[in-house]
Amino acid sequence: MEPPAVPSDRLDGWTLVAETTERPFEAGPVSVTAGTTRYERETAPPRPFFFASRLRITPDAGPNPALTRLVESRACEGFRDRLADREITDLARRDERRLDLADPGASRATLTVFHGRCAVDGERVPVEALLAVWEAGEYLLAGGAYPTGDGFEATRQDVLALVRGVRPPDAADGDDGVERSE
Repeated sequence: MEPPAVPSDRLDGWTLVAETTERPFEAGPVSVTAGTTRYERETAPPRPFFFASRLRITPDAGPNPALTRLVESRACEGFRDRLADREITDLARRDERRLDLADPGASRATLTVFHGRCAVDGERVPVEALLAVWEAGEYLLAGGAYPTGDGFEATRQDVLALVRGVRPPDAADGDDGVERSE
């Protein structure tokens, strides 16, 4: 499954490290398939990362308020699991707010902010993680995590700029600075 389009003009300093298709949920006739890209910055650990995912829910019921709440809840659970896989622990939800996006056809995103810690060379490094969930004819998720040491505000702004620019793959035509999967 093709992942969402990521704005290539905002990817300076980020390297594509994975493109996957997974089925994170399946129960009877209902399933969710996710097409995801993940980018990292080449820095000392813990490396900042950014991801963008597109969900396909079968059978297609179309986005609706109840389904949106369920997707947001399950996305937060899955994101926490992914952070734990990256050895980011002691996670606490710090904030939840609405986020405007560049895509005029998208709803406002629900942005959830987490704080945690990552063990690096025997030290506990503070980390901030962001997860945005929204609807643009289908559900999209994007976010990332980065250490909160010196210069983290610039990384936070880079991740937020990437999140704001994510679009469904079919919404990106022409030379608009959006990277597409081939």
